Amino acid sequence: MLHRPPSFFDTERILGKIQQLNNFLPKLNALINWEIFRSTLEKVREKERLSHAGRKPYDVVLMFKILILKKLYNLADEKIEEQILDRLSFRAFLGLRFSANVPDAKTIWLFAEQLKQLGLEQELFDRFEEELERQGFQAKSGSITDGSFVEVPKQRNTREENKQIKSCEVPERIAANPHVLAQKDLDAEWAKKGDEVHYGYKNHVTIDEEYKLIRGYGVTGAAAHDSEPYMDVLPAKSAYADQEVFADSAYSGKEIEAKLKERGFLPLICEKGYRNHPLTEEQKLFNRVKSSVRCRVEHVFGAMKMRMGDETLRSIGFGRARFWIGVRNLVYNMCRFVSLKCPKVAK
Repeated sequence: MLHRPPSFFDTERILGKIQQLNNFLPKLNALINWEIFRSTLEKVREKERLSHAGRKPYDVVLMFKILILKKLYNLADEKIEEQILDRLSFRAFLGLRFSANVPDAKTIWLFAEQLKQLGLEQELFDRFEEELERQGFQAKSGSITDGSFVEVPKQRNTREENKQIKSCEVPERIAANPHVLAQKDLDAEWAKKGDEVHYGYKNHVTIDEEYKLIRGYGVTGAAAHDSEPYMDVLPAKSAYADQEVFADSAYSGKEIEAKLKERGFLPLICEKGYRNHPLTEEQKLFNRVKSSVRCRVEHVFGAMKMRMGDETLRSIGFGRARFWIGVRNLVYNMCRFVSLKCPKVAK
């Protein structure tokens, strides 16, 4: 008995069933105006083509949406290609028919690399920030800042090699073997917090208290102190008089407080006790009040992990780490935007 090929109505029926079970991707697709990113994304195509022969490059917005899916589901390049070929919901999100060509893993990697080389992740993040404000999600409430480690696979180097790497030298054993060098992240840093040892980078974010949207971010090596990029991830000037800023005791200090006041912020940073100068009971109580607000930033890092999985980066080098951490922050804001617009949407 011959079976007829699936028709348009069969596809619509299956998609409808998928959306009943999980309607997150359709909502994400419908609520976000993807065209706002086009002018930024087109910068990767500005180089004049030597010839018009051959297939035209894939649409930049299509490629960008693939990167969003890749980070949203924590997939490698080969896996995202496979999933687009296999999953009807991914094709619907991308607007691809069954007969349409799908970018291969190398094309997806190359597009991300082009965006990274031009440093466009920050501009893409800022584009969406403008859209959030246009939609009515202005950062009117207090700001909260914190940092989170982003791991990379740990390196098996000798102590002497690690010393050389810290001194910005490439150890002879590694330099002599291009295949080994290609797999070594010489920019990542070691850090110890409590009893935990981390290797990689750090994602510093500022969120607003009301909506828990990321309003600014910075990327450093894991060894950087939380306060190092603090002023860079905050606005140059407070948008509202005496806008509160919350942070833990890692950000305490008269210099930081003075800079915050210069920008029109009201510092509400947890105080730190010192030897022979412990915190008073009043200070401890006030710290608990501040911490009850400051902890909202932990919800953001937790939501990222719940939605996008483990934060271990698959890329090598600071430039790629900065790019993918920026994309991760952008994807979080997109997901949060959908939650704010449609509280009952399936995750």
